[in-house]
Amino acid sequence: MLKISNRSLIPPFIVMDVMRAANERAASGSDVLHLEVGQPSSPAPKKVIETAQFVLDDDKLGYTDALGISLLREKISGYYRDTYGVNLDPKRIVITSGSSGGLLLSFLSSFDVGDCVGMATPGYPAYKNMLKSLGVKVVEVPVDSKSHFQLKRKVLDKLSENLDGLIISSPSNPTGSMISSSDMRDLVDWCDRRGTRLISDEIYHGIVYGEQASTALSYGTDVIIINSFSKYFSMTGWRLGWMVIPESMIRSIECLAQNLYISPPSLSQMAAVAVFDCMDELNENVARYRINRDILLEKLPNAGL
Repeated sequence: MLKISNRSLIPPFIVMDVMRAANERAASGSDVLHLEVGQPSSPAPKKVIETAQFVLDDDKLGYTDALGISLLREKISGYYRDTYGVNLDPKRIVITSGSSGGLLLSFLSSFDVGDCVGMATPGYPAYKNMLKSLGVKVVEVPVDSKSHFQLKRKVLDKLSENLDGLIISSPSNPTGSMISSSDMRDLVDWCDRRGTRLISDEIYHGIVYGEQASTALSYGTDVIIINSFSKYFSMTGWRLGWMVIPESMIRSIECLAQNLYISPPSLSQMAAVAVFDCMDELNENVARYRINRDILLEKLPNAGL
């Protein structure tokens, strides 16, 4: 038998295995209620679909710049200004093939074999699996209800390992917990003082039911932000995300993107430009999610959960 690389022998992303099995059952005629994957029940906004149809009819598809089309990067910059009060140079925004593409680019550009990266557990399992495939040591830091299932500075101070990187997620997958503004500032400061690369996964921003989520970008310029059009923007199958990166990393990430996947999907990029004109529709989606959540919060305890 020919060799299979050790780096490829990582655990599966179980959610996708479960989804494949569920899809097979659905294809055989069974009724399936999908609770396994983080996919909004809402479709892409109507204007996004109309824009995609116009682009298809106009036949303007082709490769784009590896970092993404300028108009979409400018739209995202405006989104940060309007949502967070952050003035962001569009050159620091990188359009990626889903947020997973952004995670891979951030790991490849930030860490070498043998480096040490910390993350909360429970957490998103693909972080760990990706890093292990790259030969990076993963330090899992247990979190619980006492810490609101998030990393705290005082816990990081007690670690014996010197971290080259730290991954945070707010709102968190799988717990949904959020990092407060003060804790976010502390985490950014902790990383800055130690020369630790902070990667902040913010793909669930927008789907919140109280205080707005804080972005690490408000507290530092050396952080890497990962975001996505899949969750709040309801464009899951379009496979489009973005990163915000330090200016010093633009060229290295551009070269990685050029060689790994040439460019993000052009149809998805052009359609996504329209999503920023659909904020009322998107916020109506979130209001509906909140109603569903409130029903579960009321009824699940009655079912013994």
